[in-house]
Amino acid sequence: MAIDPERLESRLREEFGGTRAQSRVVVRQAVDLADSGQYHEDVGVDLTTRVVVDELSDAPDGGPPERWNWWIGSLELAYGGYGRFGIRQYRA
Repeated sequence: MAIDPERLESRLREEFGGTRAQSRVVVRQAVDLADSGQYHEDVGVDLTTRVVVDELSDAPDGGPPERWNWWIGSLELAYGGYGRFGIRQYRA
């Protein structure tokens, strides 16, 4: 697997703060996205912890879920088919 869930959760909290629940929901979605192969197919690179953190760093602000949704929205606009990876609701 290209994403180490524990490492990604740790990096999200280091970089963007938020609660453990917020980071975990992003990790679940990131693992699902990586497992789907869609990102690799569209972008041509594996989805890794580094890619996720780098992409979320480009978001204007917010905690991990808000940054994730911003990035997923960008992928949806560029390629389509990413809406299912968005975070609709999470418990803080």
